[in-house]
Amino acid sequence: MIVNIAYLGPEGTFTEEAALLYYGQRLEGGNPLANTNLIPFPSISTVAQAVATGIAIEGIVPIENSLEGSVTDTLDLLIHESKEAFVFPLLIRQEIVLPIEHCLLVKPGTQIQDIKTIFSHPQALAQCRHFLKQFLPQSTENAALSTAAAVKQMLLQPTSAAIGTRRAAFLYGAEILARSIQDHSPNATRFVILAHTDHTPTSNDKTSLCFSFSEDRPGLLYEVLKEFAEHSINLTKVESRPSRESLGRYIFLIDMKGHRQDPLISEVLSIVQSKTALFKILGSYPCFNLQPLVKGSRSKG
Repeated sequence: MIVNIAYLGPEGTFTEEAALLYYGQRLEGGNPLANTNLIPFPSISTVAQAVATGIAIEGIVPIENSLEGSVTDTLDLLIHESKEAFVFPLLIRQEIVLPIEHCLLVKPGTQIQDIKTIFSHPQALAQCRHFLKQFLPQSTENAALSTAAAVKQMLLQPTSAAIGTRRAAFLYGAEILARSIQDHSPNATRFVILAHTDHTPTSNDKTSLCFSFSEDRPGLLYEVLKEFAEHSINLTKVESRPSRESLGRYIFLIDMKGHRQDPLISEVLSIVQSKTALFKILGSYPCFNLQPLVKGSRSKG
């Protein structure tokens, strides 16, 4: 039986690279897994819709970058759309962390002094700010829908370049003019796999949740956070997003160690829910181990 997996496309994006690694496929050459069909979608919301409607059983999207922070489209989808637009709300089932290497790609034969325009996704442009300022200070930056789309645009203009992946160079016939041009290394992006159910407990889990309050008074957030501290629960991430209700009202997001079915975690989550107006578990899932990728399991394609 062939199963469909949705990802933020097109081919040649970092999300595709994460999907290929996660689902056990090689970056270049070779054949896809016999029972897996990766399908690109043009936006994070359409990836989620594909899973929600049954076109795909899982979908993979970016959620956080170590340099530029959270991917707000993904957070807003998990907070709002998955409970408003989908009959069956989506949950985070897995996570994968991918080391990011940005490359300067050009049409074969183009020299760096020829470049007048740079195409890429806004996040990639921001992550390569120092390189662009040093080597291409006079070039104009143009935002693209994805790093792969930027390569396609670049190939149509002889005096342009794109910031993209080595896989995109391979797929679209671009030349790599410079490698590892990101401002800082390691640079990593965290991706999440969305599904109708989250993961069963393992010995090394993480739970994501969001909550908000119906009133605004001193100490509200502290009263929630102290529950985690008093029960020795490690919070790995705390941030906020606008509630979409009124200016100054926020929804708080937390990543914590442990699975929602663990007795201690379940007890604390019940207490937190009683103290909040909106309370939503976004999923419990295994913590990703970055070490194999850091030590060289990435394809060198």
